[in-house]
Amino acid sequence: MTDNISLNRRGFLAGGAGLAAAGGLYPAWAAPVSHGLAVKGSGTLIGTDIALTVARTEFAVDGRSGHAVALNGTIPAPLVRLKEGERVRIAVRNELDEDTSIHWHGLLVPFEMDGVPGVSFPGIKPRTTFTYDFPVKQSGTYWYHSHSGLQEQVGHFGPMIIDPAGPDPIAYDREHVVLLSDWSFLHPHVIFARMKQEAGFFNRNRLTVAGRMAGKEGALSPADRAMFAKMRMDPTDISDITAAAYRFLINGHSSGENWTGLFQPGERVRLRIINAAAQTIFNIRIPGLRMTVVAADGIAVRPVEVDELQIGNAETYDVIVTPADGAYTFVAESIDRSGLVAATLAPRAGMRAAVPPLRERPILTMADMGMTHGGGAAGVDHSAHGGAASPPAAPADHSNMDMRDKSKVKFPVGVGVDMIAPTPVDRVGDPGIGLDKLSHKVLTYRDLAALTPRADRRAPTRKVEIHLTGNMERFMWSLDGEKLSENPEPYRFARNERVRLRLINDTMMTHPMHIHGHFFEVVNGHGDHQPLKHSVRVLPGGFVDLDMTADAPGDWAFHCHLLYHMHAGMMRVVKVRPMDGDTA
Repeated sequence: MTDNISLNRRGFLAGGAGLAAAGGLYPAWAAPVSHGLAVKGSGTLIGTDIALTVARTEFAVDGRSGHAVALNGTIPAPLVRLKEGERVRIAVRNELDEDTSIHWHGLLVPFEMDGVPGVSFPGIKPRTTFTYDFPVKQSGTYWYHSHSGLQEQVGHFGPMIIDPAGPDPIAYDREHVVLLSDWSFLHPHVIFARMKQEAGFFNRNRLTVAGRMAGKEGALSPADRAMFAKMRMDPTDISDITAAAYRFLINGHSSGENWTGLFQPGERVRLRIINAAAQTIFNIRIPGLRMTVVAADGIAVRPVEVDELQIGNAETYDVIVTPADGAYTFVAESIDRSGLVAATLAPRAGMRAAVPPLRERPILTMADMGMTHGGGAAGVDHSAHGGAASPPAAPADHSNMDMRDKSKVKFPVGVGVDMIAPTPVDRVGDPGIGLDKLSHKVLTYRDLAALTPRADRRAPTRKVEIHLTGNMERFMWSLDGEKLSENPEPYRFARNERVRLRLINDTMMTHPMHIHGHFFEVVNGHGDHQPLKHSVRVLPGGFVDLDMTADAPGDWAFHCHLLYHMHAGMMRVVKVRPMDGDTA
C-alpha cells in the first residue's frame, strides 16, 4: 500500500495547476530541519505499491524561481523506502509534454525495468503511466532519476533506501539523507550550447599573468605551462560548469537556507550521502568531526575513518559520525573549488557553526595528462592516504611528445579525440584532484574493503580495455573514440562471464563511470574483499581495473555520469547474452 505524502504545503497537490502551485517546495524528508528519518510517515513512500507523478513546476532557491520537473510536486523527489526480499510495483505517471523515464540507480532489476529509453524500454509517453515491477534483491543507499534528455538537471531525482531483510550490518541510532545537487537558472540546453560554442565558457578561474607573477600557478613549472599551451589544454579546466552558473544544494537547500540535521550528543548518526548532481563532483568534510565510512554505493565495507572524501556523480557513501554537544558544518565543496554548499548538524534547531572559506583552486599537472615516468602518478606519495608510496619520478622531458599522434591507437580517432595519455597509471590510491597534498586523511578507493568476501572468486577469463575519450575544446565526449549517436558496436559479454575491465582515461577530466544492472569489484589489492561498486571515478591520465561477473542478461547502458558528457555521446550499450529462453 502506498504511504502518500500528506496534503500540506510541502506535499502532493493533485492536478497540473496544483503541481505548479507546489513548485519549489520540499518533501518532508528534506525539510529545513530534520529530526532524522522515520520508516513510516514523514512523506516517505513505502510498501509494495507506490505511485509517482512527473510534472512541470517551479523551483525556488534563495528567493528566485526557475522552471523545473518535479515528482509528486516536490524537488527533490519523495524518499522511496523499500524492503529487501519484497516485490515492488511503482506506477509512474507522465504529465509532461515530452517523454520521461526513471532509472533506479544501482538496483539489480530485469533490464526491461531499468528505465533507459532506447536501450531497455521505449520510455514513458506524455499522459501515460508505466508500472515498474521488480523484485528487491539488495539493501542500502541508492537513488532514482530521469534518463530522458536533461531532465535530471532540472529536478527529476530522489533518494531511495532499501532496508535489509535481516539485521542491518551497520549499527546506528539516527539517520539522515544528505542529497547533493547542482541547480542553474539557465536552461540545460543553453548550458550545453554555451559549452559547445566556447571551451571553458563557465571557467572564471583561469591562470593569468598576474597570478603567475604572484606565484599562484600551483605545481606548474614554466615547461609544464608551455606544454599545456602547446596542447591547447587549460590546467584550470577541472569542471565544465562552475559556480558561475550553479547553485550547489543539500536536500534542495542552499547554504543560506541552512538545512539542519538534528542529533543527540553521543549518538551514532548515519549520514546517507548521495551525489545527485548533474555535473559536479564534490569534496566532503565536516570540520572538527571525523567520518567513518561504512558503505559505498549501498554495499557495506570495513569501517575506515577519514577526514574528507571525494564523491563522484551517482556515487553514494554511508558514513557514521558521533558528534558531541555542539554545531558542526557539513561542507560539500565543488571539485574545482569555485563554490560550496554548507549544512548543519546540531543538537538543536537554530544553531550554526562557521562555514570555512573556499580553498585554493587545484591545478592540473602532467600526471593528469597521462605523462609520467615510473610506477606512480608524478611521484606522489600515497602512503598517507592508504596507498603504497611510489618512488619519486624523474623530471619528465615532454619536448618530443605529440599527444595528437594517434597512429598506434586501436579505436577510431579524429576531431573527437584530442588527446591520448602516453603513460596512464593506476590511480586507485589517489584521493582525487587537488586532495593529494592535504595533511589530513582523505579516502581513496584503495582504502575500501568489502565487509563480506566476494561471491564469485573466479579469475577473469579475458581483459577488455575501454578508453574514455573526448575533445575538451569542442566539448565532444565518447568511449573508444565513438559517440553513442554513431551507433558503435556494443560491448558484448557472455552470460556469467568473468571479465576484467580496464577503464583508461585519455582526457584531463575526472569521469564518474556507471554500468547498469551490475556491480563490479574495484581491483585495489584486497583480494576476496575487493569492494563492490556500480559507479567509479576514473582520474585524468589514469586507469581503474574492475572485475565483473556479467550475470544479468539483457541490454544495459554504460556511461559517464556527468550528464552533459553522456548527452554529448559518452555512452555505450553492454549486451549480455544469452537471454532466458535462448537456445544459443
